Amino acid sequence: MPDELFVRWDDHYSVGIPAIDSQHKELLNLTNELYDACQLGDEAARSYFRDIIHKAVEYAKFHFSAEEQIMKRIKFPEIAEHKKEHRSFVRRVLADVESFESGKLFVPNTFVRFLKDWILTHVAMSDQKYHSYIIKLKKQGAIVT
Repeated sequence: MPDELFVRWDDHYSVGIPAIDSQHKELLNLTNELYDACQLGDEAARSYFRDIIHKAVEYAKFHFSAEEQIMKRIKFPEIAEHKKEHRSFVRRVLADVESFESGKLFVPNTFVRFLKDWILTHVAMSDQKYHSYIIKLKKQGAIVT
């Protein structure tokens, strides 16, 4: 991996749940791997990109499930909207993967930039909502960590 990362984790993205923060970091690591694959020679890039993109899709599904279980457990009032964002993201990524694999117009760099922007925006905005909700519950004594 090159010395310069495409995207870096910053602690201001933290949601205060170590397992989820670790998963967010892994999503960014996978985004960096996809970006690195874009820098390789043509056939090597396609092969490596194909492997990493499938790993990233599966990991995103795993992460979304873990996050949604936490939101369900704490009775997060905006869970339906949050799940909708997750489903929309997965549909978009799967459509892009299909385009990539079928040889349709697909620009890997554009895809990787979409991933980076979506992940960082989602974590900074949507995920911070349930983080704030958890803080509120802790202050009320409704949950103890």
